[in-house]
Amino acid sequence: MTGTRLFTPFELGNLHLRNRIVIAPMCQYSAVEGEMTDWHLIHLGNLALSGAAILTIEATAVTPEGRISYGDVGLYSDATQKAMGRVLDGVRAWSDMPIAIQLGHAGRKASTEKPWNGGHQLAPDHADGWKTVAPSSIPFRDIYDAPEALDKQGLARIRDGFVDAARRAAELGIDAVQIHGAHGYLLHQFLSPLANQRTDEYGGSLENRMRFPLEVFDAVREAFPSERAVTMRLSGTDWAAGGWDIEQTVEFSRALEARGCSAIHVSSGGLAAHQDIPVGPSYQVPLARAVKQAVEIPVIAVGLITEFEQAEAILNNQDADLIAIARAILYDPRWPWHAAAHFGETVTAADQYLRCQPRQFRHLFDAKQN
Repeated sequence: MTGTRLFTPFELGNLHLRNRIVIAPMCQYSAVEGEMTDWHLIHLGNLALSGAAILTIEATAVTPEGRISYGDVGLYSDATQKAMGRVLDGVRAWSDMPIAIQLGHAGRKASTEKPWNGGHQLAPDHADGWKTVAPSSIPFRDIYDAPEALDKQGLARIRDGFVDAARRAAELGIDAVQIHGAHGYLLHQFLSPLANQRTDEYGGSLENRMRFPLEVFDAVREAFPSERAVTMRLSGTDWAAGGWDIEQTVEFSRALEARGCSAIHVSSGGLAAHQDIPVGPSYQVPLARAVKQAVEIPVIAVGLITEFEQAEAILNNQDADLIAIARAILYDPRWPWHAAAHFGETVTAADQYLRCQPRQFRHLFDAKQN
């Protein structure tokens, strides 16, 4: 019997998770025409040997113009599916860690340069740029090209893109889908009154602003195998006056729960360029707590959770059911190993790594290895 909640097994849909550590999706900006490359094989393979419970593939665009940048991964064609399948085959040859995928559309925040090249938006006439779309013709920044407001045909095309990507993910044997409704991308843009100023049934009231994101969820849930989990990532607040806030997040979370959502991953921000985020350790945990108090489905906390005791305390305080780590595991890909050593727990590790265990941590690895 485990002595810590962080290393207590957890059931998510039909998935048995060995512990409560989730690897959050992290964009790598290293795809070519939406197709994964050898970088993804190295990157995901490394994380799949970390001892965490589940690995989430980075934000994956459901249409070409839905990519954040020209270096983003997509799952909208046979070529992108084949490239992802090659990477997954390589990862699965050496790890049995469950793999989820985050499906999304960047909306008005698309067509950007890679972060290490400045991250600015590229104009539609740039060789690596394109015209963006959004709920309303309001750019993310004043200096950006104004997006094209989506009409009914555009909404249907994007909804169909989510469905197609979900079906492709199922064909690839991906264990769970996370729909990206956070960080100022398209579905979040529909939710926030700062980005959505439509006057039709998709704008105005909270019910109307939730309509398209819920349509996308329903369509993905129907397209993805019923026994596999479909979750959603939300920004709990825009950190900007007049924007999306935690009260609206709670209402949206309840609507998702009623439609069969398997879990809600609570992040924040990304919608407004003038956001004022009080960044600090666990700064988003109160948002996760508010959602957890309102729903019965699992809630995932994320955001500057870097310390082992910090993660354990969040679970013990019942602020969340699972802990997602992102930058921390990029910095330390063996974070779960070190957490297990700290608490006197065990993780599963590859046979090839067993010789690395220090004498004082000889209990760290499970007897049964990958």
